[in-house]
Amino acid sequence: MGEATRGARRRRAPRDPQATMTLVSHLAELRNRVGKALLFLAIGTAFSFWWYEHGLGDFIRAPYCNLEPDLRYGDSDTGCGLLILDVFGGVFIRLKVSLLAGAVLSAPFWLYQLWAFITPGLKRNEKRYGVAFVLVSTTLFVLGAVLAYVSLSKGLELLLSLAGDGVVVALTAPDYIGFLLSLLIAFGVSFEVPLIAVALNLVGVLSHEALAKGRRWIFFLTIVFAAFVTPTQDPFTMLLMAGPMIVLFELAIQVTKFVDRRRARREAVESFHEIDDDAASPLDARPSELDPQPTPLDAPVDRPTIPRG
Repeated sequence: MGEATRGARRRRAPRDPQATMTLVSHLAELRNRVGKALLFLAIGTAFSFWWYEHGLGDFIRAPYCNLEPDLRYGDSDTGCGLLILDVFGGVFIRLKVSLLAGAVLSAPFWLYQLWAFITPGLKRNEKRYGVAFVLVSTTLFVLGAVLAYVSLSKGLELLLSLAGDGVVVALTAPDYIGFLLSLLIAFGVSFEVPLIAVALNLVGVLSHEALAKGRRWIFFLTIVFAAFVTPTQDPFTMLLMAGPMIVLFELAIQVTKFVDRRRARREAVESFHEIDDDAASPLDARPSELDPQPTPLDAPVDRPTIPRG
């Protein structure tokens, strides 16, 4: 048993302290990471396909069915419902919802695979941000999706009420589900954008100085981005997306400020480690010359003495 264990240890490939990999190794690593991410996505999708008939479908239809009876199809007798106009419409809707729900449920796993593929190119002290990156990115996406779901009822009420009296509103399942999913994805992805700025700062691509100088442009472009991305195109939803994004961007700027200061202190300390013990310090220890002190106004003045004849 001991010989077999020692033989397995001898056959194990040694670790590369420089984390250098060939192109073939990178492609093999990418294939493995993508395969694992797709496996987790398939498991989440299969679970969501079963969950659709056990509460997920009712949860999705709730913002529409909670509207006033004159703004939706169905009454207290027939109940609320969405229309399907083709044979395969129900199948495609269920698959689409299951795929998105599976992607959200399995997000911690495939996001970890993404970060695990990136970390070999980073320094050892930067790899510890992997778990925090996965947790924060998942939390931000979920917060964005929850905010979109909460605001969906107000957005639907505003849009459907503009049809006026004498119009029966009956939404089809593909239109409503497509609208709902696009709103959830738009809010979830938009909340990830400030995190991308922090990630670029961690790898040394984007500095705090650049973010601080472009703060006004970032806030302005955030409002423009929210105006184009929100499917409802109403001011209420646009401000509901732009407001939290601006707060998250300001928080990201403060995080990059802390990271840059910490990196500068670490680099200042590590710069002395490369010097040999026998070499002189690069610091100039010689004392600087003092400025001549001015003569005080009340100091006695030496007067020349005149010899007496």
